[in-house]
Amino acid sequence: MSEQNLGVASATSSQSASDIATLQAKILAFAAEREWQQFHDPKNLAMAVAVEAGELMDHFRWVRSEEARRVLDDARTRTEVEEEAADVAILLFEFAAVCGIDLGAAIERKLARNAERYPVALAKGRAVKHDRLREG
Repeated sequence: MSEQNLGVASATSSQSASDIATLQAKILAFAAEREWQQFHDPKNLAMAVAVEAGELMDHFRWVRSEEARRVLDDARTRTEVEEEAADVAILLFEFAAVCGIDLGAAIERKLARNAERYPVALAKGRAVKHDRLREG
């Protein structure tokens, strides 16, 4: 998938890392102002990511796949989905910061690994796990 297909603006790695670091600093400052660091350890943040992801998924529960995009046509639902997506991202960014993970670098490495595991010639148009791509 190209960046255009993903709706991602083209940016350099250092620019993306800078944007991530800026957001992480804001997130950490928000928690620090409230003295929440005592609660925001890796275990609790990982659990919070999962909880918020569940809340995001709840908007699509029992909706047929072909109807899922239309869920976002309702303005109220769209706002709720945006907020849940932001909650997931905020907690994930904080988790990475607390754990000392360079999220930008980790994403770059994972994209490179996925490009190797899912070569376009074998994976294009196929929803198959990487270890089964070479099977008929």
